Amino acid sequence: MKILFISLGCDKNLVDSEEMLGILRAQGYEFTDDETEADVIIVNTCCFINDAKDESIQTILEMAEYKKSGSCRALLVTGCMAQRYRQEILDELPEVDAVLGTTAWENIAGAIEKALAGDRSMEMEPLDRLPALQAPSGNRVVTTGGHFAYLKIAEGCDKHCTYCIIPKLRGPYRSVPMEQLLSQAEALAAQGVKELILVAQETTVYGVDLYGHKCLHLLIEALCKISGLRWIRILYCYPEEIYDELIEVMRREPKVCHYLDLPIQHASDAVLKRMGRRTTRADLTAIIENLRENIPDIVLRTTLIAGFPGETQQQHEELMDFVDEMEFDRLGVFPYSQEEDTPAALMPDQLDEETKQIWQEELMELQQEIAFDRAEQMIGRTVTAMVEGELMEEEELQRTDAEQPGAEQTEAGQSDTEEPDTERPDGDLTYPRAAYAHTYVARTYGDAPNVDGLLFINTDESLMTGDFAQVKITGAQEYDLIGVIADEFTE
Repeated sequence: MKILFISLGCDKNLVDSEEMLGILRAQGYEFTDDETEADVIIVNTCCFINDAKDESIQTILEMAEYKKSGSCRALLVTGCMAQRYRQEILDELPEVDAVLGTTAWENIAGAIEKALAGDRSMEMEPLDRLPALQAPSGNRVVTTGGHFAYLKIAEGCDKHCTYCIIPKLRGPYRSVPMEQLLSQAEALAAQGVKELILVAQETTVYGVDLYGHKCLHLLIEALCKISGLRWIRILYCYPEEIYDELIEVMRREPKVCHYLDLPIQHASDAVLKRMGRRTTRADLTAIIENLRENIPDIVLRTTLIAGFPGETQQQHEELMDFVDEMEFDRLGVFPYSQEEDTPAALMPDQLDEETKQIWQEELMELQQEIAFDRAEQMIGRTVTAMVEGELMEEEELQRTDAEQPGAEQTEAGQSDTEEPDTERPDGDLTYPRAAYAHTYVARTYGDAPNVDGLLFINTDESLMTGDFAQVKITGAQEYDLIGVIADEFTE
């Protein structure tokens, strides 16, 4: 029995997909990437913004065709769209055999058995009566290549920003007990994972629900003791929740990447208030200055929303001024998406799509200047980089809209599937080998996988995916860097 599994959306959704794959592997199922030979097709969906919803629907419809022309006997839909539109999916898509909500993915094996027996089913749990969150069993199938993996430390959100549907899809904030996270991390390190990326709808308040106070710094300290882990990266930090102990552990522990994803969404006090955010422009300035003062080489990524209901030209210019002043290392911009069942969807003065697009482009043009300057400033420096793979001879790196580095939106205002317009323009980029035998694709501590830039290493040495090397930067091409092995040091 062969299963085709399609995972859409953010890295948090990917962790759920990997857990489901682990459950199914333990049950003896095989996996395939060929739609025509799959007996069962599973689509783990996203629906945070309209584009994500459209992608999920289109994927389901495309997979439904294989029930007619392929060997598919069962089509299952899981994830956020399954949670949000469970009855509509069953009513309007007769090809779908089972729908599993965001808290019911552990029932995937039973749902497949029912579907193969001819029974359509819906697996849901009430989000207002969820039990304490427990770490999965440990059968997870890592799909990121084995050298890095995501560790989901919490689920849900309590912030209720006015534009965001996540609390209604994922429930209240629930932390995974620390001892269970450490056990997961040790297992991942034993499998060869060298970079562990901490994710949640919000990582900075980890532990408050379980232990009565913020414990992210304690979790990081414990993770740093795990042999085999080289980098620990933190994503999705609400700016107002950054605290001194977290900054100190980032500064002190050499395994912690000096990198933070700090989604701010806007910088106009009036817009921030309508968004339900808990910061002001002055707050954001103070937080960013504090981070840079304590960790001078920190790389800050943020995401913004352009064209929020009621936003004026003056408020847009306030945001432009703030971006110019702060000079973020990485930045992505989303046009506001009017999502049903959110307070912002009912607000007056909804802006037209053309205005949103213009403002988005203006912000990105400004950020491009900043990002290009920062890339040029890296020339001549030596950095530690993790190898992602080799660029084949005369191969061109082609970037499409879906592959541009961006920032995945969380409840903090980022999209769980769509990558925003980001610093990188479209186009085909060719990285010549010059006189070297190999060109490897790599990342620095300042580059999260799939959302930031790349480092291309020209060398005569043979490297493996997951190796670390000291690289001297010799050039910059837009957002990407080019370098050579600085010495013989690799790990």
